[in-house]
Amino acid sequence: MDLQARKIHFVQEFLRLNNESIISKFEQILSAEKKKLYAEKFSPMSLIDFNRIIDNSEEDAANGRVKETHELDKDIDSWT
Repeated sequence: MDLQARKIHFVQEFLRLNNESIISKFEQILSAEKKKLYAEKFSPMSLIDFNRIIDNSEEDAANGRVKETHELDKDIDSWT
C-alpha cells in the first residue's frame, strides 16, 4: 500500500473513532511530531549569516537590484 492509500485508510479509521481519549492521544502525537519536523528544518541563523544577508541586501539596493512594490504585486498576480 502506498503512502497516499495509507493516509486515506488512516483518516477513514480515525473518523470512525468515538473515544475522546484516543483522539487526544493522536492530537498529542501529531503535535509532538510536527514540532520535531519543524525543529529539524528550521534552526537559528548564526550572527555571521545574518550579517552576510544584510550586507548582500544593502549591496543589491545600492546597485539597483530591487523591485518596487507594484512590480512585486504584478509578479505575484502572475503566479495564479
